Amino acid sequence: MGGPRRRSFLLLLQVLGVSLILLEVGSQKTSDCARWCPPKSTCVNATTCRCSPGFISSSGEMFTSRLESCDDINECGPSSAVSCGKFADCQNTEGSFYCTCIQGYELASQARTFRNESENTCQDVDECQLKPRICKSRGICTNTQGSYTCECPPGLELSLGDPNLCTDVNECTSGQNPCHNSTDCLNNIGGYECRCRPGWKPVPGSPNGPKDTVCEDVDECSSGQPMCHESTICINTVGSYKCRCRRGWEPKPGFQNRQPNTTCEEMSFPTWTPPPGIKSQSMSHFFERVQELHRDFKPALAQDTMQDLIKSVDEMLEAPRDLETLPLPERHLMATHFLLGYEAVLRTLAKAMPGASFTYLSPSNTELSLMIQERGDGNITMGQSHARMLLDWAVATGARDSGPTVMGILSSCNMQKLLANASLELEPEKKVELNKIHQSPFRGAEPRLLSAVNLVFLSNTNTEKLDSPVTFAFSHLPETPGPRQELICAFWKSDGNSSGHWAMTGCQTLGTRNGSTTCRCNHLSSFAILMAHYDIEDQKLALITKLGLVLSLVCLLLCILTFLLVRPIQGSRTTVHLHLCICLFVGSAIFLAGIENEGGQVGLRCRLVAVLLHYFFLAAFCWMSLEGVELYFLVVRVFQGQGLSKWQLCLIGYGVSLLIVGISAAVNSEGYGRTLYCWLNPARGFLWSFLGPVTFIVLCNAVVFVTTVWKLTQKFSEINPDMKKLKKARVLTITAVAQLFVLGSTWVFGLFLFNPQSWLLSYTFTVLNCLQGLFLFVLHCLLNKKVREEYRRWAGRVTANRYSEFTTSTSGTSHNQTQAHRPSESGM
Repeated sequence: MGGPRRRSFLLLLQVLGVSLILLEVGSQKTSDCARWCPPKSTCVNATTCRCSPGFISSSGEMFTSRLESCDDINECGPSSAVSCGKFADCQNTEGSFYCTCIQGYELASQARTFRNESENTCQDVDECQLKPRICKSRGICTNTQGSYTCECPPGLELSLGDPNLCTDVNECTSGQNPCHNSTDCLNNIGGYECRCRPGWKPVPGSPNGPKDTVCEDVDECSSGQPMCHESTICINTVGSYKCRCRRGWEPKPGFQNRQPNTTCEEMSFPTWTPPPGIKSQSMSHFFERVQELHRDFKPALAQDTMQDLIKSVDEMLEAPRDLETLPLPERHLMATHFLLGYEAVLRTLAKAMPGASFTYLSPSNTELSLMIQERGDGNITMGQSHARMLLDWAVATGARDSGPTVMGILSSCNMQKLLANASLELEPEKKVELNKIHQSPFRGAEPRLLSAVNLVFLSNTNTEKLDSPVTFAFSHLPETPGPRQELICAFWKSDGNSSGHWAMTGCQTLGTRNGSTTCRCNHLSSFAILMAHYDIEDQKLALITKLGLVLSLVCLLLCILTFLLVRPIQGSRTTVHLHLCICLFVGSAIFLAGIENEGGQVGLRCRLVAVLLHYFFLAAFCWMSLEGVELYFLVVRVFQGQGLSKWQLCLIGYGVSLLIVGISAAVNSEGYGRTLYCWLNPARGFLWSFLGPVTFIVLCNAVVFVTTVWKLTQKFSEINPDMKKLKKARVLTITAVAQLFVLGSTWVFGLFLFNPQSWLLSYTFTVLNCLQGLFLFVLHCLLNKKVREEYRRWAGRVTANRYSEFTTSTSGTSHNQTQAHRPSESGM
């Protein structure tokens, strides 16, 4: 007995030892495994866990972060590779999934679920007992004698391609919407439902879903719940709502106005900087004031800011100081830049204003009219004393409905100072039309502003080509156009980065009545009414001018050579004659060579030509006045020795004109040069720097002329009382006519040439003054006996020797006759 028991006891001890060893190993492995693994996971080691099958973490199947969790894998999701096959749906479960046949189908094995597409045996339910699956898709099998028929339940119909297949009838797309227009039709197998659209709700007493459902709009803005941000205003729309920025606010970067999520911030004064490259103290002071307005701007005070801005602009333009001394291209470039900036600032300030309309008239007669509306339709009319505008509401709003619609007109008379002396660009069709009308070549057009400059702006900033035209009526000073003049509607157009000019493209002048001109334009800009003077070349008059000037230049050159070389006639009067001819020669030569401004732009060459013409023609008139002074001393005072010395004559003849030209150039250097001709610009009365002295000299010489004729009449009576009246009248007439040309009295025709289209005055003035050199040559050279004697003496030197004796005797006889008849010389 002891032996077996002992063996059994030893065996038990061995079993216990092995168990202890296994328990120790298990405890060691357990201590090596992570204790923090979340549910649905197993431990891999001390730092890693693995999600159970059907679960996954954000880091994958295995993870090391204690923040991770194992989430169910949706095997039925869109991106899953699981496919249950046709007529089956995938049903997700925690950690797994299963497939079931859709309603009306069942597995051939009668099982309820399966796992993959290969197990899919979903088939139509056998409606007919004797012939299973003959009628498909819920079709009802009806046995008949010798055959069978399939009938479809309501909402289904037999397929045209398969008489055993029932297909769904889509009532919602059948062409006749069975639901009320306030609902959406939802088709289902065998029927349809009428459900309210998003943003709608059933009317009281009407359930949502039946075929007779009727809905109404849900007013989200009055629901009591804040739908929009506090910086916006909620606007209910049919089926939805919008959030619009409050007045004086604008969408924050990244947001759009009138959206459900719109968020806004307060408007700021738009950035407005001076044009680059233009230095002007007046402009600098103005933009300093703009910076002050920018710094102190508050949307609630937008109206006051707008008034302060208009006053600041008026102050700058009323006393422009150095602005008027800028070259025309720089001045017009500044005008272009200024108008664009002015428009942008006014548009922004108008959007911040609380009211619906606003009109302001500044002390300088600058008028601003604004109309601000949330909604509109059809044609809109607005205006003020200078301009009125008729346009379509859709044009004012533009493509984007981003806030209140703004329409504005700013009319400024002071703006003319910036746009003075600007050129006018005509369309090629207009030039051809003018050529046909006047039967002469068109050379150019000179504009003259009649109205205020009207800056028109809208909320719509895309106004270069409008969908429908805008009609304007601009007020201006009543004026009747001349034969070659026309009232036109023009707008200010930029030349890019260089300058700007007036243009007519896209604008049509409809008519003028009682100081108001109506226009129609397909774009917006800054508009004005201009009086356009068309320069149509008169070929006959141009030919007369050129031939007359050439002949006059030849005669003036002969006069200059005669006065320099003929010694017997040297004296103070000859000095006056000489310098008069020199001034006329130089002035006529410059006029003939450079009066026309071919390029159309007033450059340095054109200004230089205008200055030289101004100086030499004024100098010629100064010498004409000295002709009158010499004539006064010769005829009236009768004492030749009381005349002026040569240096005094030169000081008056050249110094006075130099002083006038110097002062004129210092005051208004831009007055020299015009678009078509290199002459004085009539703007700001600058032409009177020439007409004033000329008128004064002509009037003084007229007094001398009348006095001379009167004294000559007395002298002729005293010298020869028995002279025949006819001869006496003839001598007086010749003398009087001669003095008319010497004293410049023929320029009176030019002073009275108010209408350049008066052909009689134009031809008379052109003929008399172009041939002034010829008249001076005849009067001072051909009709002067001493000069004729000198001419004969010069001619005798080149004549053959066999005629020398005859020439000498003739010269002697002529000399005696000259001494005998000196008192009757017409060269006086």
